[in-house]
Amino acid sequence: MMLWIGFSLAILLLLVFSRRDLALGMGMATLALALFTHSLGTFGQALWQTISDPSVLLLTLVVGMIPLIGGVMEASGEMDRLVANLRIGIRPFLALGPGLLGMLPMPGGALLSAPLVEQGAGHAPADVKAAANVWFRHVLLLIYPLGPDLIASAKIADLEVYSVIPYLIPSFALSLILGYVFLLRRVSGKLKQPGAFSWVGLLIPLCIILVAPMLDLALKRVAPLPYTEIGTVVGVSASLFMGIVIGKIRLPQLGRIVRRAKPAKYMLIILAMFAFLNVFTSSGVPEQIGAMSLPPVVLCVVIGALLGVVTGRIQAPMSIIVPIYVTTYGAMSAAGFAATYFAIVLGYILTPTHPCISVSLEYFQTSLGAYVRRMAIPTATALLITLGIGLLIF
Repeated sequence: MMLWIGFSLAILLLLVFSRRDLALGMGMATLALALFTHSLGTFGQALWQTISDPSVLLLTLVVGMIPLIGGVMEASGEMDRLVANLRIGIRPFLALGPGLLGMLPMPGGALLSAPLVEQGAGHAPADVKAAANVWFRHVLLLIYPLGPDLIASAKIADLEVYSVIPYLIPSFALSLILGYVFLLRRVSGKLKQPGAFSWVGLLIPLCIILVAPMLDLALKRVAPLPYTEIGTVVGVSASLFMGIVIGKIRLPQLGRIVRRAKPAKYMLIILAMFAFLNVFTSSGVPEQIGAMSLPPVVLCVVIGALLGVVTGRIQAPMSIIVPIYVTTYGAMSAAGFAATYFAIVLGYILTPTHPCISVSLEYFQTSLGAYVRRMAIPTATALLITLGIGLLIF
């Protein structure tokens, strides 16, 4: 009985506090769950397991550096140069523009891509523009190996990012198709870019973005690393260094970028998430839920999507579902991970607790109801397809 009270209280605190601060929400949930299910000694062991794990610490460092790359590229104007030299059709521009900006998480990032959507789809209905801004900001993140959500989620499932990406490609392709059919097909006109095209202006910022995953993958495949996250640290560090040098960012300006990007906020999220994961795994709750004999497709796809809607997060639902699945059914396969992750993302892009949605609604002056109605069919279609595939996977 105490176990269920503690778990229910933990989920309630997570839902309440994560609306403003995910690290705080995960921290409060961890303390509440530990209070009901752990002794002081076992709770200390779970915390020590978190802060003494080199993989977790390296991952924390990576997630702290990634928003700095976006901040440096924004401050130096390299991101603007990249977008200005995307000389493509209006529909590909509306998909790729927000997607490229979404690859580098920054506070208020949806506000950076919103003007691009406004520029390219100025005559489209406001709810279409808001939906396109959110949808295509997250499509590339399904397969981008340095997306913080994907990195952390793969780590939770004890899988390598590059091993799960091939299984996420069908979700990526499905998202592009549905986004075109239900959003981009309603957009027409021609895109006018100011100034002359520049290969340098296109390729240099692309290199800054892509050097990190390329170097990361190369090191993981060639060098016998004691911890695979070392390759990611090297790749992200190289990308950040290139951005600073090419953008001629001086120390005072870098200090302002750090203050604005708030890397400590992202680092705390990772530490709090793995603290919760370790406490949750050793609490006895996964075994109790596993004893209910929930079909794996219900646990991973249906409950995953619901948790995505309720929490407005990706990492928190993964921290709950993966330990339950592993306890009940054994190690999660890359295919099972992909179905679970995509289901959570589909819930995540529907909920008003997701910051990208709230700022997009405000920017385009549309309502949550109109946004949800516009997104309902593509997300429901994707979820039903995922559910069908999940029946085959699990």
